[in-house]
Amino acid sequence: MAEAMIGLVIYAFVAIIMIGIGVSQLKSKTPVAFYSGEKPPKEETLTDVKAWNKKHGMMWVIYGVIMLLSYLVGIPIIDSVICVIPMVGGTIIPIIVMIWYHHQLCKKYMK
Repeated sequence: MAEAMIGLVIYAFVAIIMIGIGVSQLKSKTPVAFYSGEKPPKEETLTDVKAWNKKHGMMWVIYGVIMLLSYLVGIPIIDSVICVIPMVGGTIIPIIVMIWYHHQLCKKYMK
């Protein structure tokens, strides 16, 4: 049971960070970058900065929520190796989807 609580605290902490990134992107007035290694596009290269920021921000908020939910789904089966499937799946699969979605947003909003 202690392992489950420690895991929950760690997942919740990371999820809150992801949600915080999303909220900061939602509130940003200047274009945001998808990840830290990428420079944000210049305003003049985007057709709609507000929509760009909103979609990227929501993507991070949703990712944080999915991370937390994936852990909560895995808790009932914590004594089994099977618990890794929802926990890892809820962490890695959304990243792949987010990368794909970011490229779609680049096609849509970049001039």
